[in-house]
Amino acid sequence: MPIYRQVGKIPSKRHVVFRQPSGKLYHEELFGTEGFSGLSSIVYHLYPPTIVKEHGNSYSVRPEVAVEDNLQNRSYLTFDAAPEEDYIKSRKVLFVNNDLHIGVAAPKKSFKDYFFKNADADEMLFIHKGSGVFKSMYGKIDFEYGDYIIVPRGTTYQIEFATEDNKILFVESFSPIETPDRYRNKYGQFMENSPFCERDFKLPYDMETHDEQGEFLINIKKRGLIYPYIYQTHPFDLVGYDGCCYPYAMSIHNFEPITGRIHMPPPIHQHFQGNNFVICSFVPRLYDYHPQAIPAPYHHSNIDADELLYYVDGDFMSRNNIKQGQITLHTGGIPHGPHPGAIERSIGKKETNELAVMIDPFNPVKITKEAVNIEIKDYYKSWQYDL
Repeated sequence: MPIYRQVGKIPSKRHVVFRQPSGKLYHEELFGTEGFSGLSSIVYHLYPPTIVKEHGNSYSVRPEVAVEDNLQNRSYLTFDAAPEEDYIKSRKVLFVNNDLHIGVAAPKKSFKDYFFKNADADEMLFIHKGSGVFKSMYGKIDFEYGDYIIVPRGTTYQIEFATEDNKILFVESFSPIETPDRYRNKYGQFMENSPFCERDFKLPYDMETHDEQGEFLINIKKRGLIYPYIYQTHPFDLVGYDGCCYPYAMSIHNFEPITGRIHMPPPIHQHFQGNNFVICSFVPRLYDYHPQAIPAPYHHSNIDADELLYYVDGDFMSRNNIKQGQITLHTGGIPHGPHPGAIERSIGKKETNELAVMIDPFNPVKITKEAVNIEIKDYYKSWQYDL
């Protein structure tokens, strides 16, 4: 996140004496996700963020792999994944590799009796259904249908949902989730050719200093285990911070599509990047306007990447019989393209109202048992037709 912010009370210099009205020192913490060289914020606590009263026994949430090696196009109905009362239990990982995990969650309730921290990975939470408030020590972020929430690893948070019908697509990335390099100039500012800009970011607001002592449970995820830690002070006890590392949100509806006279390649849809993967947003847009243009995408070979498309809403022009929340996995190594009839169907059309999230891992993904439970069998045969 390249936007520098100052919020609340901070001293005039880093790493200098900064006292509370009582005369006690505020407790400074450097919060960064790539040692001392990546994006970071300096935060100021009322109390040391290190006071552990006790910790419980860890338990595993590691995904179980069902398919180690795959060379088959597949599809999954994620709305068939069972909703859960608890946020952590609701997170179902479907695909994994050494760079990222991809999954869905259908939590029915807010979690107010504990906090959650992913110590392994940056998170992208795409809100397909539901709304509410994301809370961290940096403040609040209101979210709704279509929002991406980007959470730097190590951020302690809670989510307050407004309804019980919540559907979330999530990515856990073992590298920082960033906006694409090519959209930013050398100073970090978004350029005029970017499909979004600083005005589209939803930044934390209303930072509240919690001066509370007691027992505060933080469930910390590390290497696929949940470690219950009980701290003596409330984790949201900041009086101020400055820097560039904090959670933020951005709506898919604010992604401005790039169009052309003839069909343009998928990188025009890119929204985020991580190590060895990209995330793209397919949004309503005008079709190609060359008089002989074919709006449907051409057949292409996935040689260097798997392609996962998560269908959000609308009529996706290149696929047949697609439902909300469906994921297609088009595996690296074999070609794929529009379903039978889609190419002819697209000719002469002026626009599309499709809404989808595409994740392209550059290394093959493994498929988990959770995914197998919601798989559409024989999807790979869906291109068959009479020649």
